[in-house]
Amino acid sequence: MWPWGHLAVGYVLYSLFVRAYRGRPPDGLPALLVALGTQFPDLVDKPLAWTVGLLASGRSLAHSLLTATIVIGLLGWYARRQGRSDLAFAFAVGYLSHLFGDAIGPVIAGEYVYLSFLGWPLLPPPPYESEGGLLAHFGNFALTPTSTVGLALGVAFLALWYRDGTPGLDLVRSWLARFPYRSDRKH
Repeated sequence: MWPWGHLAVGYVLYSLFVRAYRGRPPDGLPALLVALGTQFPDLVDKPLAWTVGLLASGRSLAHSLLTATIVIGLLGWYARRQGRSDLAFAFAVGYLSHLFGDAIGPVIAGEYVYLSFLGWPLLPPPPYESEGGLLAHFGNFALTPTSTVGLALGVAFLALWYRDGTPGLDLVRSWLARFPYRSDRKH
């Protein structure tokens, strides 16, 4: 699944949950943590496998349910101590939705050997022929039924996020305002 598909699935799930449980759209910081959670496994595994060569696969360490359990458990423990369990929950929804998004394709195709990333390091990484790098993956993007569904999910996410009042955008703007662009700076 492409990054925008992961983002869409995680945010839609979280938004629907918050609306059902609290009767309102998500708040800004939890929305940003959902977004981070949806990208977290790839932000860890892809660079460590494709760029540095420390991992055998771009779906191994952070794509493992064992790692997810440890990371979510530690974040949950810390967040509870801070009185902000909602933040850990938001990240967990994003993280687990990413793993679900990567697993759904092999399940539908009946190619269960490609689910071994969920059990890493107890199971070997999936037997991908060649993973290439980040540029190779984006260079190989093609409109397939799967990628079209991902793009449609991305559009649905944007519509829902806008309907929810663009939670998190104000926080990002305030963080970016700390680094103002200076047009008088000499290059």
